[in-house]
Amino acid sequence: MDLAYSAAYEDFRKSVRRFVDKNSSNQPRRPGAGRPSSDQRRWQQLLIENGFAARTIPAEYGGYGGEPDILKSRIIAEEFTRASLPLGLANQGISMFVPTLLELGTEEQKKKWIETTLKGETVWCQGYSEPGSGSDLASLQTKATEDGDDFIINGQKIWTSTAATADMMFCLVRTEPDAPKHQGISYLIFSMDTPGIEVRPLKTMTGYAEFNEVFFTDVRVPKSQIVGERGQGWMVANATLKHERGMLGDPNQAGTRLSAIIEMMQDETVSGERLIDNPLFRDRLLQLQARVFAMQFHGMRLLTASVKGEDPGIARLIVKLMGCELNHQLAALAIDALGELGVLYGNSPHLRASGYWQRAYMFDLGLIIGGGTAQIQKNIISERGLGMPREPKAAKKQGAA
Repeated sequence: MDLAYSAAYEDFRKSVRRFVDKNSSNQPRRPGAGRPSSDQRRWQQLLIENGFAARTIPAEYGGYGGEPDILKSRIIAEEFTRASLPLGLANQGISMFVPTLLELGTEEQKKKWIETTLKGETVWCQGYSEPGSGSDLASLQTKATEDGDDFIINGQKIWTSTAATADMMFCLVRTEPDAPKHQGISYLIFSMDTPGIEVRPLKTMTGYAEFNEVFFTDVRVPKSQIVGERGQGWMVANATLKHERGMLGDPNQAGTRLSAIIEMMQDETVSGERLIDNPLFRDRLLQLQARVFAMQFHGMRLLTASVKGEDPGIARLIVKLMGCELNHQLAALAIDALGELGVLYGNSPHLRASGYWQRAYMFDLGLIIGGGTAQIQKNIISERGLGMPREPKAAKKQGAA
């Protein structure tokens, strides 16, 4: 079997490498989550113009408009990872809402929202989980009552990332109170500046307010701002969740993190010995490197299925579980390898990478829970992927006679 790239693909790699080498100094100074900075937006626009971001999104919606090509996608990821360059913006709007609109939105919704979202001009948050409806999301109680051409929304959401800085929310609300719980939900979009919305930050163990809780009091939203059909929000929500799990388990993110760990272990020393030369840490690194490679090739499997219009089945279901656990274990290796420096936090002058590894270690532990806990992901894999029976529910206790 010849696994070498053809001459055409090698030429494409050379063109990507030329771009990377020419523009490495233009990369954003502050890559990360939250509201994109001006240099992040400029970088995103540069990537879109050259086909390295939003590559297959139609040009009429602000994308590059290229044809799907699995190997070109892999080459782009490899070259950007090699140069430690960010591959562009990845957030709830770009990675989750845009593909949902492309699949289920109206033409008007696509033209109104996709381009500004891709450019980082419109930032989105997701209104899914509630205090009593996390694992059992379909039991959500945030409700919408009708008032002419509008819905009036009352209720609460929690664990809402970027709500404090977002422009818009895509939100699940119960619009059909008498329908079965999976059939009475609608998927609404609305501005976070709408009167009646209150956002309260939630500080996590990272020391930052990574999430928020959001309260709705008589929030008026036009009925026209539904994605999909009224009462079919559960179907739309699952389309979004599919993309969320892919974003959280992105193998390119793991590859970038792996490269940073290798560089750190080559530069840092303990008692005059490079960390990379310590046999215990090197063995752990090689084991994790093998898993990163496996996730990257698995990503190519998913791309192949997408290009062919096939349902990847269980292959897609394992991504979130494996990706989040892998990212957490990569951060754990960095913490352990740094030894006493790895336990520093805050403003210590000896902190490495501005505390990135410490924060990533704790935040990634949260992501093993967020977006569907590891236990829920295993249930999904077993029931939807392997066809195993659902776990039996405990019998309800009978009242006293």
